[in-house]
Amino acid sequence: MTRKTMWRTAVAGGAAIVFTGLTAVPAGAAEGGVSFTRVKVNNGQPIVLGVKEIVEIPASVRMTTRHKFDGGPTVYPYRNTPAGVGDALWSSIHTSDPTVVDKAKGIYDFDLSIHIDPRHKDVTNGDTGTWRTRAEMWLADGTYDMDDENLPLQVKRATRLTVNATPEPVTKGRTLTVKGTVTRANWDTHTYQGYAGRTVSLQFKPTGAASYKTVKKVTSDSKGGLKTTVKATESGTWRWTYYGNSTSGARSSSGDHVALR
Repeated sequence: MTRKTMWRTAVAGGAAIVFTGLTAVPAGAAEGGVSFTRVKVNNGQPIVLGVKEIVEIPASVRMTTRHKFDGGPTVYPYRNTPAGVGDALWSSIHTSDPTVVDKAKGIYDFDLSIHIDPRHKDVTNGDTGTWRTRAEMWLADGTYDMDDENLPLQVKRATRLTVNATPEPVTKGRTLTVKGTVTRANWDTHTYQGYAGRTVSLQFKPTGAASYKTVKKVTSDSKGGLKTTVKATESGTWRWTYYGNSTSGARSSSGDHVALR
């Protein structure tokens, strides 16, 4: 089996590009006499990418092989394009030294750190959705094993929220106006843009309380703007929370504390 494009770099040698073409590999293929089990990526949570922050994703895998190897396996999100060429979603992958489970049987555990940089020019809004998981290992003789692990991963665009409650302080029983915006990462332009038509929860945490409770829900306007009024009954902190959807991550704003006078 040959590669369309060589993409894998040693971790110590720097980051590989995020998206690179690979020759298609049949699901469950085992070309090199290596098997992978107990694969976990990001603790089963969606991978949420902004527009410039490098995201670090934890992963782990158990590898079984009787072949000699140097280094450790890689685990990463990938998917096949209509032409049958795969896209790999990572910038660099750091793999731990192996934990020996059973040397006689060739069983080893590895922890990995997958770094993804959304600033790469090939990341577009069309890359949201379900990806698959691939595990790969290079062996000492120069051969490798690349297997589809049948583990779906959700990739989402990050959201951001702001909040501003006025007046501060406020007289008890008077009207408090709470504004804000909800924006979403646009990977085509690498900016955050207003996210219209979103149902966003206004939440309040009284002074001394441990958690927030939802007071009401508001729909964002055409520019992602949020605005509502509430009656001020006690001092506390206000925030907006968006719970996300199939393409966008969940996020809460910072809190805006308002005291009564």
